[in-house]
This record gives sequence, structure tokens and C-alpha cells, in this order.
Amino acid sequence: MKSKFTNPFAGFEKHEWILWIVSLAIVTASSVIAPNADFLTWLTTVLGVTALVFAAKGHVMAQVASIVFCVLYSVIACRYHYWGEMFTFLGMSTPMCIWSLVTWLKNPSDHKADEVKVRTLSRKGTAGVLLVSIPVTVVFGLVLRWLNTPNLNVSTISVTASFLGAAFSVLRSPWYALSYAFNDIILIILWVLASLTDTAYIPVAVNFIIFLVNDLYAFYCWRVREAGHSVPTR
Repeated sequence: MKSKFTNPFAGFEKHEWILWIVSLAIVTASSVIAPNADFLTWLTTVLGVTALVFAAKGHVMAQVASIVFCVLYSVIACRYHYWGEMFTFLGMSTPMCIWSLVTWLKNPSDHKADEVKVRTLSRKGTAGVLLVSIPVTVVFGLVLRWLNTPNLNVSTISVTASFLGAAFSVLRSPWYALSYAFNDIILIILWVLASLTDTAYIPVAVNFIIFLVNDLYAFYCWRVREAGHSVPTR
């Protein structure tokens, strides 16, 4: 049986190479320019951007990279005392990424063993995910309040968006990317606020701007694949 952990770069189209390289260049430049930026922040942003490009292709290595990203991002959040982000990524996003990895491995595409098969959710299934997000948000919101999380309201909304993205990812639905795109907007706000206090976090804010672009591209790719077509080569 063909290994599902093949080279994720092998199937890159020209425009995807451009997207990845430009994304890396921007996050690297922001790390160089920003005072007090460090290697951990740069490495985390590079892993995050790379995971998103892999995810757009539906490659299983996207989840492996995402697991490492979640752990490193949690460390960065901890340093700024964004306990909500740390708790959410360690307690929810990381386990969900592991779960997604398992489901993606069990449901390969009919064409490629290393590519996940897209699933079209029914309205009932989508409604179920939305309903489950309510108690998840309430529970995590209470924990964030107990932890005296900075920018509590924004962090709580981020929990909802993160859960929806993770849940739809486990279910192999294109809506995972749109949910994460919404969360990117929330996180841009959070880290811009953090950057006002410490400019070392400017690269993290820039990172999520790049994430937003990549997540929107991933949503497009998954919707095209869901319709049974290939993403056009440029």
C-alpha cells in the first residue's frame, strides 16, 4: 500500500509555490524588522503558513504540521499571558488536529492516497456542529474569565471560531477553512492589541494576515474539489 506520508511539495502548482514563498518572505521580513522578535515566533509562523498550504491541497502532512504549530503557538500565547489562546490551542485545537489526522488518514481521496477525501455535510450535520459550539463556547468562556484573560470578549469569539474550524476539519468539510478565516480576523485583532504593548508580537499579527489569505485559498480549493473538479493550473 502506498504511504500516505509522501512529499507534500510534490503536487504543488506554480501559483501555490508563489503563494507559499511570498507568505514565507512576508512573515520572515516582519520578524527581521520587528524589534525583539525571536526565532520561536518566526519558526511558529513558518510552520503555520506551511501547514495551511498543505491543507489547501488536502495533504495529511497539514495536520502533522498543525499539531506542532499548535504547541509552539501555545508557548507564545503563554509568554504574553493570553491564557485563553494557550488553553484553547493546547486543550482543544491540538487534540482536534490529532483527531483530524486520524480521520484524514482513514479517508483518502479516490485519486491520491496522501490526499483527504472531501465530505459534503448535510444541513442537519452542519446544524449539529453549530449547536455543539454553543456549550463549548460557554465552558471555555467561563474558564477564560476565571483566568482573567486579556480582551476576554474577543478571545471567547476566537474559541467559537477555532472549534468550528477544528470540527469541520475532522468532518472533512470545506467549511473548516472559512471558519478558520473568520478566526484569523479575530486573532489579527488580538495580536495587534498585543503588539501595542510589545512590538515583538508584530510578526504574529502579520502571520494571521497571511493565514487569512491562505485559508481563503484553501476554502476555494476544497469547494472546487468538492464539486469534483481540479484546481486550475496557472
